[in-house]
Amino acid sequence: MNDAVIEAVKLTKRYGKARGVTEVDLAVSRGDIFGFIGPNGAGKSTFIRTVLGLIKATSGEARVLGLECGPSRKEVLARVGYMPSEAQFYHGMRVADVIAYSARLRRRDCAAEAKRLCERLGLDAKRKVEDLSLGNRKKVSIVCAMQHKPDVYIFDEPTSGLDPLVQKEFFALLLERHDEGATVMLSSHVLSEVQRYCEHAAIIREGRIIASGTVDELSASAARHVRVRGVSDGFQPPSGSRSFALHDGDAAFLYQGDMHALVEWLAGVGFVDVMIEEPDIEEVFMHFYADGAADADSKVRGGGAL
Repeated sequence: MNDAVIEAVKLTKRYGKARGVTEVDLAVSRGDIFGFIGPNGAGKSTFIRTVLGLIKATSGEARVLGLECGPSRKEVLARVGYMPSEAQFYHGMRVADVIAYSARLRRRDCAAEAKRLCERLGLDAKRKVEDLSLGNRKKVSIVCAMQHKPDVYIFDEPTSGLDPLVQKEFFALLLERHDEGATVMLSSHVLSEVQRYCEHAAIIREGRIIASGTVDELSASAARHVRVRGVSDGFQPPSGSRSFALHDGDAAFLYQGDMHALVEWLAGVGFVDVMIEEPDIEEVFMHFYADGAADADSKVRGGGAL
């Protein structure tokens, strides 16, 4: 993929016999906001750290901005804004010192931008890092990742620990950078974030990508909510349905199957009204994590590349 800013081909990382990630194929296009979805322990952080060259791949290939992970680690890290899932800093340093140290590692003067970011996030740069709450440590990580205005951002669980107002400001900053042309990879288990802000997404399960595509495509592949009003007591849903409920002539079920077949089936059923709704991203996630989802996702992705 010529415009891929982040790409992996059969990328595998194992810790002895323990699973890390297995044969991950993934591509994030230039200018995209890409969601990387999975619960804790699914392999999100391992994948990101391997792509950035922070840990060595067992096999496969990965590139960021055309640079191979591992051999070009220093150059990659200099050109990427990376926020790890866990914010750890040297004790005894003040916030301002940590931020300035991060800028010096990139040989950049970021003082003006760092000050602006601290003001927007409500971060007191005079405090010592060991006195900070989880949310304020996250703010320090955000400033360190964004102050040098890179072309690529990789955020690993950025909003955990942030209060709602700070979360809102963080996404405002993210969208501003995206409007300026930046590419963003957002690793998250907060599915509403992915649905609201991301254009494309991939779902990882036990170290493997089980689905990828646009957020709309992922939603379209999952079951629909069907509600039918005014049916008889003996009403039965069509083949391919689950979670069936019937109460006072109103039936509700989830339908997984061909929509034309559903419409034809409805034409032969007596009812007063019908409503068919797409699932939200949380239901999409649960759909792909259910048994047998790996087969269903083949309809969504083609080799894992977007």
